[in-house]
This record gives sequence, C-alpha cells and structure tokens, in this order.
Amino acid sequence: MATVVSKRYDAAAAVVDGRTDSTVEEAIAAVKAMPSAKFDETVDLAIRLGVDPKHADQMVRGAVVLPHGIGKTVRVAVFAKGEKEREAREAGADVVGAEDLVERVQGGWMEFDTTIATPDLMGQVGRLGKVLGPRGLMPNPKLGTVTFDVARAVREAKAGKVEFRVDKAGNVHVPIGKKSFSAEHLQANAMAVIEAIMRGKPAAAKGQYLRSMTVSSTMGPGVRIDVQKVANLFKKPGA
Repeated sequence: MATVVSKRYDAAAAVVDGRTDSTVEEAIAAVKAMPSAKFDETVDLAIRLGVDPKHADQMVRGAVVLPHGIGKTVRVAVFAKGEKEREAREAGADVVGAEDLVERVQGGWMEFDTTIATPDLMGQVGRLGKVLGPRGLMPNPKLGTVTFDVARAVREAKAGKVEFRVDKAGNVHVPIGKKSFSAEHLQANAMAVIEAIMRGKPAAAKGQYLRSMTVSSTMGPGVRIDVQKVANLFKKPGA
C-alpha cells in the first residue's frame, strides 16, 4: 500500500516539477492534473503571512462564504430560543436548543461542524468554552456566529462559510473545495479566500504581507504560487 501511495505521490510531484511561479489558475490546473486517490480529496490553500501573531494587533482572523461551497454537508448547531429557535430551524439548522443543548454538549455530544448563538444565550454557551474552544467551535461575534440574525448565519454556514485564523508560525490553511470541483470553481473559491485575507491585513503588519502560497490536495504535493502575481491583483491603481 505504501508503495502505491509513494508512486502516486511521485507521479504528482512530476506534474509540479519545481514550479514556483504559477498563477492561482495554473496551480489549480496542476493539482487537477495530478493522479487522484481513491477518494475525493480536499483541496487546501496554504498562505504564509508576514505577521507576528504573538502581537494582538497582528492577528489575522475571519470568515468567508465560498461561492461554490466546500463539497461537504455542514452540520449546524444553534443556541437559540423562542422566535429565534423557529427562525434557525426554518433556515435549515440541524439542531437547535438553549439550556438543553448546552447540557447535551457538556455530556459529550459533538455531532456538528459549526455553532451559532444568539447574544442573550452566550452566558450559558460560555460554559462550553473548554469543550468548544480547543476545537475552534466557539461562537464568535467577529465571525458572525454570535448574532440575532440566526437565519442568515445558518444559510451562510450551509452555503460553505469557512473560517480562517493565522497560526503561531504565521500560516493560514483553508479548504477551498474538493478535487472533483471544476478548476473554475476551485479558482473562484481560492480567490474569495485570498481577497478576505487581503482585506484582513492588520495595519501593524509591515513589509511583505504575502510571503508564500501553495495549493495542494490531500494526498498530493503543494504547488507553489507566485505571491507577487497575486499581490499585483490587489494593487490600487497608481500604487
């Protein structure tokens, strides 16, 4: 089995062939051209940023709705009651509750991919910090997941909203879809993520913001993208 995987990886690496100057479009085309695994691989975008996350004013974090989704069914849990509970259910939430849902999660139930909460219930949801926090599942007002507009939040989550956060090394990793997606859909998703990260550039970040960028599938090597070509797309006229 290891030999088969190794041969597939070597064949995929041959497609890359040391390229470091690809555009986003070219990199995605290269990933699509690589030999496929026996499952529908996830395609990831990895970006190294010129920030120091140890400083609070250089943290990069946000969320973006991918125009073509991520290729999986997202299970949404909503902490709400009364009219907001009804709105969440009608919008397609998988599970909705208040104190009962808090207790259920405290008891170990974790069959959901994202959470949303109304502000009035955050006092109760806050008790789940040690459970949800380490998994990146705690509702957050900055990400639009603590809101009274639960219907919109549920629809966005179901449509393929992804969150991103720079790690300690200055890297951001975001899934942009499945290898079975068309190259055009993967490119549109990738550009939506890049645009969101560019918008989130901290004022305190100095020097080159985009340091490196690669796109890869689950079982394949990374294809490097020319960050200068990407940065040029976001340059203001006359800059």
